[in-house]
Amino acid sequence: MRISSRRRAIAFFVVLGVCLVLLAVGLNVGWIILNWREGVLLFLGVVFFALLIAGLIVNTSFLVREIRRNEQHDSFINAVTHELKTPIASIRLYLQTLQRRDVDEAQRREFYRLMLDDTDRLMGTVDQVLKAGEAGNKRQDRRVPVDFGGLVRDCVEVARTSHHLPAESLRYEQSINHGAAAGVLGDPEELRAAVSNVLDNAVKYSGERVEISVRLDTPDEKLVTLSVRDQGVGIPAEELKRIFKRFYRVSSRSLSHVKGTGLGLFIVRAIARKHGGRVFAESEGEGRGARVVLELPRVNL
Repeated sequence: MRISSRRRAIAFFVVLGVCLVLLAVGLNVGWIILNWREGVLLFLGVVFFALLIAGLIVNTSFLVREIRRNEQHDSFINAVTHELKTPIASIRLYLQTLQRRDVDEAQRREFYRLMLDDTDRLMGTVDQVLKAGEAGNKRQDRRVPVDFGGLVRDCVEVARTSHHLPAESLRYEQSINHGAAAGVLGDPEELRAAVSNVLDNAVKYSGERVEISVRLDTPDEKLVTLSVRDQGVGIPAEELKRIFKRFYRVSSRSLSHVKGTGLGLFIVRAIARKHGGRVFAESEGEGRGARVVLELPRVNL
């Protein structure tokens, strides 16, 4: 309901802006026809007309952008609320069961395991929000030489364990040229967060069949490239650049069941830029999988 009302508001402001522009054009053309002999007035009229049109365009663009930003912010609030409420309700249910009923030791241990999983999910959501808040902040430089190949390998193992994936579902390979290691200069924790977010995103959007290939390359002495390819739901061409924006989530019915806050890839982009690199996505369309590439400057270890 809110989305449809906002779309109507966007349409209203666009139509209003177009009407004002047409009205301004009509008035200016009429004024020019009536005063075509007055050269100075004609020149000033054209200048003021251009300024009026520019102001109308800027005003309309600003209004539309703010409406879309508010829509994304509300979607983020709803997503975070759901991500926090669901595990809390689950933990509460298990605790109430343990309090009111006598359960055997095996079931008790299973309840403890499930509650620990829910707390991990809570911590993951909180960490995402905190990292997103820190992403744009400048803080003391803590960069050190990092073996990026080893870091990526560790992140792959963590992803396999946390998502309960067999080795063949999440494959890792590396091709290191022009040296013995793929070194980068950076903050290890931030780099680990970036790689983990790319991997988690690939698993999340793989659907029921998880088939992810992770490859680390050093194409030359100045660049380290991490490529994560999945065979999942894919990304529409018009969404490829938008997915790295804060709070943005792909607007597709097929993805309505996918949980998330819309912050993962935003964090990846912020960390990549802070380390002098970049990140981009490629996809042949919906249902054809996607490939996310993280590029960072290389250093000698």
